[in-house]
Amino acid sequence: MRRLLLSNDDGVHAPGLKALSDALAAYAQLRVVAPDRDRSGASNSLTLSRPLALTALDNGFYSVDGTPADCVYLGVNGIWDERPDLVISGINHGSNLGDDVLYSGTVAAAMEGRNLGMTAIAMSLCGQQYFDTAARVAATLIGAADQLSLPPRSLLNVNVPDVPWEALRGFRVTRLGYRGPAERPVAVEDPRGRTRYWIAPVAANADDGEDTDFAAIEAGYVSITPLQTDLTRHAARDDVQGWLDAFA
Repeated sequence: MRRLLLSNDDGVHAPGLKALSDALAAYAQLRVVAPDRDRSGASNSLTLSRPLALTALDNGFYSVDGTPADCVYLGVNGIWDERPDLVISGINHGSNLGDDVLYSGTVAAAMEGRNLGMTAIAMSLCGQQYFDTAARVAATLIGAADQLSLPPRSLLNVNVPDVPWEALRGFRVTRLGYRGPAERPVAVEDPRGRTRYWIAPVAANADDGEDTDFAAIEAGYVSITPLQTDLTRHAARDDVQGWLDAFA
């Protein structure tokens, strides 16, 4: 039976993680290792300044006092003899579209799995209601995972519309869109009269063309975007070399 490692960034008690576990329990042996609290926005950070605590919970899950990437690292290379066959991260409470993938702990957990040699999928629900829909999408994809062939250092970022299963219009393979520049931070005053700052809400979409993840979700389709861990902009290398040659 296939062995799956499940993790997330919303925390080990998040309903999205339980929905994912419940949906996949009949298809695979599950190991669930997730942060002990909400670590949304943690991106790919690893905890290097202290040792990590791995705690077994009554429901069979394991919590870690660290980041999503920490959890996957321990889930793959930790106390167990058998490595998983596949890493699934999610189901995130909210979308991970476009620029979100740069900050997302959900995507980072999947990326850590990919960096450790696993096939990896990040799952997000574009809302907080129909986790059963996203869980059913995950089960459908996992059921066909043996036929999935990706280039090296690649993973899948899957976003699911927050609608009943019957309302889904299908699946689309997409590219990342992107948003405009971030808004200014929101200043607030704490009880002692000191100014603090909230990170502002995301900006409006700057690229949500027909082939983007934004457009697929807006039209009611599951968005599946192949991502790569190589961030090199290869097409720009000649431009940068010409720039250097002009003064170096």
